[in-house]
Amino acid sequence: MRGKRLGITAALAAGTLAATGLAFAPTAAAVTPQTATINATCSIGGSGEATLTATQNGTAATITLSSTEITAPISIAQDSITSTLTMVNASGGTTAFTGTKNPAIAAGGGVSVGPLDGTVASGDSLEAYGGSLQMVVFGITITCTADAAQSPGPFVFE
Repeated sequence: MRGKRLGITAALAAGTLAATGLAFAPTAAAVTPQTATINATCSIGGSGEATLTATQNGTAATITLSSTEITAPISIAQDSITSTLTMVNASGGTTAFTGTKNPAIAAGGGVSVGPLDGTVASGDSLEAYGGSLQMVVFGITITCTADAAQSPGPFVFE
């Protein structure tokens, strides 16, 4: 009888540890695609192709935008651009991603901002076309808009 109790206790302990491990495991949520490209026109810095990179962890999501074709007219210090990327949700409304993260950018260098933080819901389908990127640099607001839909398609969050 003692052997059966020990076996049952061991099985319960193993089950409890497994359940606890699952509770602390990272969320398996994923966004697809993880990268997309847009062609954008900006009020300062020109126009051209930009890459959007998205990540997701539950309802928290980030998007980074980088371009070698959209350039900074002056040198910009690290983490000195205040950015808001507004994406259009296919189900209606918009979702904003905000932050002040950017690498140091030399005059004439390509622009990169992010990761910008936002909140998403399962099933959100977000598109840059129809939205905008606003960057505030030295008190000057620069607005960039996509000229067409992003490729290969909108970001769909789980």
